[in-house]
Amino acid sequence: MRRHGTENLTPFCSVHSRYSACEHWPRVNLDDGEALRRIVQEWKPDLLLHCAGICDVGKCESWPDFARQVNVDSVGILLSVLPRSARFVYCSSDHVFGGDRGPYTESDRPHPISVYGRTRCAAEEVIARERPDALIVRHGVGIGPSVSGRTGHLDWLRRRTLRGLPTTVISDEVRSAVWSEDLADRIWNLAHSDLRGVRHVVATHASSRVELARYLNARFGIGAKLAVATRSEQSAPHIGNVEPATEHDDPFAAPLQAVVRLDADP
Repeated sequence: MRRHGTENLTPFCSVHSRYSACEHWPRVNLDDGEALRRIVQEWKPDLLLHCAGICDVGKCESWPDFARQVNVDSVGILLSVLPRSARFVYCSSDHVFGGDRGPYTESDRPHPISVYGRTRCAAEEVIARERPDALIVRHGVGIGPSVSGRTGHLDWLRRRTLRGLPTTVISDEVRSAVWSEDLADRIWNLAHSDLRGVRHVVATHASSRVELARYLNARFGIGAKLAVATRSEQSAPHIGNVEPATEHDDPFAAPLQAVVRLDADP
């Protein structure tokens, strides 16, 4: 949340979070309506940037009811206590699409192939119905350090290598991967615009998971021994070629530099 009249962003995290990086953050459960109401009354936000949710595809497949509770039902609760005067921006995902028919623009009909993707679509539907002046931002992969030190492509690769665990990457999944700082800047600028509806964050080009892993491995000297598999060999759904594209032509539609550079060495 951002306090009115300042450019400061106050991050909140779950009451169950044990990560040192967020040990001083205010905590709340998104399905606790009364707690959310008290926070809104205290902070009086003019902007709420929603980035929370269960993003682990495998966990969502195993616990679909819990995934819906966290990723969908909590959005409705949050909107019910947030004043209409507050700007609401929701960070969605390229997982609303699936298969090999990408790239996809904002006008393409979502067709998720996983529980996780379906919860993102359902949350978007709640927002469109309850807060039509909100902004929904769909994006691909952000590359950078994670709060937990475990999640995200970069920390996942580092941690598994340090622990001597297998690092298997998927050969037939193609997504847009940009640096997380660039992605955060774009989302922040979008949040401070007057745009509403759905907008995609695009990259200069998309990369396969194998290309991305090899690039990160070389650039950061991780030393991972990569194994390669296909989507069909995995127990959890992998989304395929889902590169986000955009039908817009304005500064917010300008592509961000892809992590995997085609014009330079790592």
